[in-house]
Amino acid sequence: MARPRSRPFDPALAGLPPEARWRAWMGHVEAVLFASPTPVPRETLARVVGLECRLDALIADIREELRARPYELVAVAGGWQLRTRAEFAPAIRAAGTVTEEASGGALTAGDQLALAAIAYLQPVTRMALSRVLGKEVSRDVIARLKRLDLLGAGPRSPEPGAPLTYVTTPTFLARFGLASLRDLPDIEALEEAGLLDLDGAAEAPSDPFDALLGLSDGEAL
Repeated sequence: MARPRSRPFDPALAGLPPEARWRAWMGHVEAVLFASPTPVPRETLARVVGLECRLDALIADIREELRARPYELVAVAGGWQLRTRAEFAPAIRAAGTVTEEASGGALTAGDQLALAAIAYLQPVTRMALSRVLGKEVSRDVIARLKRLDLLGAGPRSPEPGAPLTYVTTPTFLARFGLASLRDLPDIEALEEAGLLDLDGAAEAPSDPFDALLGLSDGEAL
């Protein structure tokens, strides 16, 4: 028996009454977000709704409907993504259904401190980073962060020898729930609090990324 031909996708849904069309648009957008393992850009979401759809209002309605659910719709890395709410992270860890690899890989305190400093100082060389932190940042740390796609190569430094610089990636933004680098806490406030010393050595706090960004392990799931 021949399979029935699928109908061409109609984002406008002009044949539906307004309320039914709005609910269908909500379903289309939520389905796209649910199926994507990475944040979905606004431009992509706009392709699955009609030109008459007020996408910001639609997203606001989806977020409101999810208010009582254990997951939410958040703006991260220049797009939108469905994420488990932070208060449910202990239950997820207890269940053991999400591996470290699936959640992005484990980071040591040293990894976190280097990554946080790079986020503020980028583009920055490894030697400059070591001077700021008051301890050597090894090539192994940089390689591990690059392997996790949290760091990428920046422009060559104008210093003698033109050393490589490093910058954070969209994966960094997504992992730590940041819409953009503008969401990082004010660097001057961190200096005043003694959490980041740009003029000399800085001693790593016990939970460096938690201290620098105000994030918990649960928020990174």
